[in-house]
Amino acid sequence: MDKMVIVGGERLAGDVRISGAKNAALPIMASALLVDGWNAFHNIPDLADIRTIKRLLRSLGVEMEGEETLQVNAGRITNCEASYDLVRTMRASILVLGPLVARMGEARVSLPGGCAIGARPVNLHIKALQELGAEVTLKDGYVEAKASRLKGASIYFDISTVTGTENIMMAATLAEGTTVLNNAAREPEIANLAEVLTGMGARISGAGTDTIVIEGVESLHPVEAAVIPDRIEAGTFLIAAGITGGDVRIVGCNPLHLEALIAKLRDAGMRIDVADDSIRAAGGGTLKSVDVKTLPYPGFPTDLQAQIMALMAVSDGLSIITETVFENRFMHVGEMIRMGADIVIQGKSAVVRGVPKLRGAPVMATDLRASASLILAGLAAEGTTVLSRVYHIDRGYQRIEKKLSALGADIRRVAG
Repeated sequence: MDKMVIVGGERLAGDVRISGAKNAALPIMASALLVDGWNAFHNIPDLADIRTIKRLLRSLGVEMEGEETLQVNAGRITNCEASYDLVRTMRASILVLGPLVARMGEARVSLPGGCAIGARPVNLHIKALQELGAEVTLKDGYVEAKASRLKGASIYFDISTVTGTENIMMAATLAEGTTVLNNAAREPEIANLAEVLTGMGARISGAGTDTIVIEGVESLHPVEAAVIPDRIEAGTFLIAAGITGGDVRIVGCNPLHLEALIAKLRDAGMRIDVADDSIRAAGGGTLKSVDVKTLPYPGFPTDLQAQIMALMAVSDGLSIITETVFENRFMHVGEMIRMGADIVIQGKSAVVRGVPKLRGAPVMATDLRASASLILAGLAAEGTTVLSRVYHIDRGYQRIEKKLSALGADIRRVAG
């Protein structure tokens, strides 16, 4: 297994270009299952999770060509089963369930794996598919679903679920009648998927709000569309600028997707200048602690909680960081403490007392965003930090060590 070796203390400066959003690309690629013909998807990032869903789609008979611009053709689906071996490393694999049932009338999808950051049950997907008229059973670790044709329904999600909203929105595009998704997730990635589906001929309104209405159609057609920039990658680089006292321009992002983070970074004392598709972030001087509470979009993203905790670990004062989305997302805390951070977990909150300096240490990544936070901590620390299990970071950040090196960081990947 590869490792990252980070020598801290370097100030980051320069421009960094943001890649396409993993969490938008995955459902968009799955949406090709709804269509007979070649789709063209632009701005596809080069990530481990993208390679995983490519293998999954190919196992279903889907043809693909290209990389950053990906041509996808699901005209000859030969298999409706997503096996455990293909699904176990990525929870987003469940996104093939809705499109397969809607177009092929059946699907057999293994219960998914992925980051161990708490329960993300698929019961909301199953319940919603049943309300659309599918016959769904759980058997031998697989979700099996059948329907001659789905029928529109009014569906209420007990909790806001991003993949659940995406899965059922895709399924409902080919259902008979109108489907209303109540308490739908509002993330930009859902709006991006809705734009793609609309380009295919779907009739969708309300994406980006908590009520989405889908009028089913008989069939969809291929589309050419682009994946939005990755707001979590952009946010990670904003925090990197702050934690190193740097001056970084994040290029090719959408500042409107990062308003909650930008507000917190300004409160902490960072200078943030926003343009149409870029953000300039500067640290410098002592930053002050701010309290953070994660919430569904447009609130503060749970996917940036670990990263801002690294920043608070070296800020002046006491910060309380409360996690409301996932119940097991403080696994990075123990590793930060190894680096000298003063953090105490109290239930769903972490009390972070800023220290003057962190110290380099051997640390281990436990999930995707935890690995990003430990890289950030290593950039700010005195001495050398060695991060193991970096396969986690490869799931969601495209060559992060090269992008950081170009900004002046002393970071390199070494073979394990």
